[in-house]
Amino acid sequence: MFDNVWLIPILPLIGFLINGLLGKKIKNETVIGGIAAGAVLGSFVVSCMTILKLLSLPSTERVAEVKIFSWITSGTFNADVAFLIDPLSCIMIMIVSGVGFLIHLYSIGYMHGEEGFYRYFAYLNLFTFSMFLLVLGNNLLLMFVGWEGVGLCSYLLIGYYFHKKSAGDAGKKAFVMNRVGDFGFLLGLFTLFWYMGSTHNIWTIRFTEMAASSHLLPTGGIVTVITLCFFLGATGKSAQIPLYTWLPDAMEGPTPVSALIHAATMVTAGVYMIARMNYLFIRSPETLTVIAVIGACTALFAATIGTAQNDIKRVLAYSTVSQLGYMFLAMGVGAFGAGIFHLMTHAFFKACLFLGSGAVIHSMHGALHHAHSHDDAQDMRNMGGLKSKMPLTFATFLLATIAIAGIPGFSGFFSKDEILWQAFSNPHHGNLNLLLWGMGAVAAGLTAFYMFRLVFMTFFGECRITPKAKDHLHESPMVIVFPLIVLAGLSVVGGYIGIPKVIGEVVGGIPNYFEHYLSPVFKYSEEYMAEHASAHAGVHNVALEWGLMGTSVLIALIGITIAYTLYVANTGIPARFTAAFPALHRAVYNKWYIDELYDFIIVNPCKAFGQFLWKGFDVVIVDGAVNGVANTVMAFSGLFRLMQTGLLSNYAWSMAFGVVVMLSYFILK
Repeated sequence: MFDNVWLIPILPLIGFLINGLLGKKIKNETVIGGIAAGAVLGSFVVSCMTILKLLSLPSTERVAEVKIFSWITSGTFNADVAFLIDPLSCIMIMIVSGVGFLIHLYSIGYMHGEEGFYRYFAYLNLFTFSMFLLVLGNNLLLMFVGWEGVGLCSYLLIGYYFHKKSAGDAGKKAFVMNRVGDFGFLLGLFTLFWYMGSTHNIWTIRFTEMAASSHLLPTGGIVTVITLCFFLGATGKSAQIPLYTWLPDAMEGPTPVSALIHAATMVTAGVYMIARMNYLFIRSPETLTVIAVIGACTALFAATIGTAQNDIKRVLAYSTVSQLGYMFLAMGVGAFGAGIFHLMTHAFFKACLFLGSGAVIHSMHGALHHAHSHDDAQDMRNMGGLKSKMPLTFATFLLATIAIAGIPGFSGFFSKDEILWQAFSNPHHGNLNLLLWGMGAVAAGLTAFYMFRLVFMTFFGECRITPKAKDHLHESPMVIVFPLIVLAGLSVVGGYIGIPKVIGEVVGGIPNYFEHYLSPVFKYSEEYMAEHASAHAGVHNVALEWGLMGTSVLIALIGITIAYTLYVANTGIPARFTAAFPALHRAVYNKWYIDELYDFIIVNPCKAFGQFLWKGFDVVIVDGAVNGVANTVMAFSGLFRLMQTGLLSNYAWSMAFGVVVMLSYFILK
C-alpha cells in the first residue's frame, strides 16, 4: 500500500547527485535550482499521497513497515533499510518536504549570483535526504545514519562561506558540539540493545518491536540511564542547555540554511527522537523531570538573551532555542502530542520569520552596496521604516510574529498554551508544576517583547541608513515573497487542527484532531500513565485552565506593550536603561558569558593539555626517540666516514697497521 514511500528520500538524493556531480558543468542557476526544488517537491507530493493513504485506514491499523533491502543480519538480529509509516513519521515528512520545498524555492532567488550555487543546492538536497532517513527509519541504527547525516550537512551549510573565518569556526563548533550529543545517543543505543537482549533475549532495535516489548522494562534504574543518554543526544541536536551555544553561531550560514536548520529539520530531531521512543522515556520519571526542568530553563534563559541582541538573525536564533525549550518541556511532562504540535506550528512561523529576515537583509545589503556603505545589513539599529518599502514582507513577518507571541487565533497560541496547561496540570511533578508553568509564562512574555522589539526596530520609525541607500530599498522578487505568503498563512490557520479541548467545547464541540490523529503513536505511554495516575490525578478544572490561558495571553500583551513603549512611543528609554544598568546590559548582550565560561572551563584547559602533549610528550619523547636513533646512527657513521679519506697512502698505512696487529696476535698466542 505504501510501495512508493522509498521515493521520498531517494528524490533529494538524486538531486544531490546530479547537482553535486554535474552542477559545475550545468552552470544555469534556474536549472540547478529547479532540479533541487523539484526533487523536494516530488517528495512532498509522495508524502501527501502517503498521509492520505494512512488516513484512509482505521486508527488502530495506521502503522506499516516498508522494507527496502536487508542491511545487517547476525543470528536472530536484523537491521534492515526499512521505513516506518505511522502518524508521527507522516507528520514529520510533511513538515520536512513542505517547508523544505518552500525554502528551496526561496533559495533560488536569495542565492542568485553566489559563488558555488550548485554546491549549495547539492548540500541542501543531501540535508533533506538525511532528514528523511532520520524520521522514516524503522530502527535506531537507520535513524542514527540520518542523525549523523544532518550533522555533517549542517557543518557544510553553516560553513558555506568557508573563506570567512567566522563561518568556518561556526561550522566546526556545530560539528564538535553535536558529536558530544551523538556520543550519548550511541551509549543509549548500545545499553538498550544489551539490556533487552541479555535480560529478555530480545535482540532488536526496531521501534515497533521495542514498543511492543516496553512492558518488560522496569521503572527507573537502567531505563533512567538509557533515557538520559538519549536525552544527551537530543540536547546536542536540538540545542538545549548545556549544548545550545552552537546554534546562534550557525547564523554565519546563508539565511535559507538558518530557516531549514532552525525551523523544519535538524533542531527538531531531538524532539522527534524522544517522541518516537515515548514508551521508553515514560518509564523513567527522573528523566522526564530532568527534561522538563532543562526545557523550561532553556526557554527562559534563551529568551532573556534575545531581548538584548541587535543582529536580526541572532534574535531569531535565540528565539529558536527558547521555543525548542517549550517542546522539551512538553516532552518532560508527558505531553508528547502537544510537543509535536508545537514543533509543527513552530516550523511554520519560524521558517516565515527567518525567510522574512533574509528578505530584509537581501534588500538592505543591496541598498548599502549601491550607496558604498559599510554598515551592517543585519543590524536592526541600521534599519527602520521598512514597512513602506517592503509591504508584503512586513505583513507576512507581522503575522508570524503574532503567532510566535501566542496571540489568540494564531497557531502559536494553540500549541504554546496547551504545553503550559499540561505543565501546570501534570500530576507527576508535584511542587514543580507551578514553577514549570511560571518559567514558561515568563518566557512567553519575553518572547512577545523581543519579537515585537524586532518588528518595531526593523519596520517602524525612520529609516536609519543614508538617504542614498534608502532610495535603493525595495520589495523582494516573487520567488522570495511567495514562500513568505504561504508560511504566513500556515502561521495563522495551522493551529486549528489542534484546538485544545477546553476551547473546542465552547465553539461547538470541535475535537482536537491533531491529538486524536497521533494517539496511536503514544498508546503505550497513555496506558502507562493511566495505570500510574490514579494516586495523583485530580479533576480537570475548566475554570482554572481558562484562567491560566488568559494569564499567559495577558503576559504576552504586556510584553508587546512594553516593546511598543520602548521602541515606538519613547525611543529614548532603552538608552537610559542601558546607562543606568550597564553591567546587566553587557551580561545579557554577551549571552551571560556562557561561551567565555565554556572556553575557560573546557576549551582552554583542553588546548593547554594538547600543548603539553605536543611539546612535552610528542616533541621530547616521541620525536626525541626517533631523532635519537637517527643521531646515533649518524654519529657512528661519522666515525667510519673519517677513515674514508680518499688518499692511497692512508689506506696503505691502514693495511700495514692491520697486518702488524694480526701478526702480533698470532705470535703472542
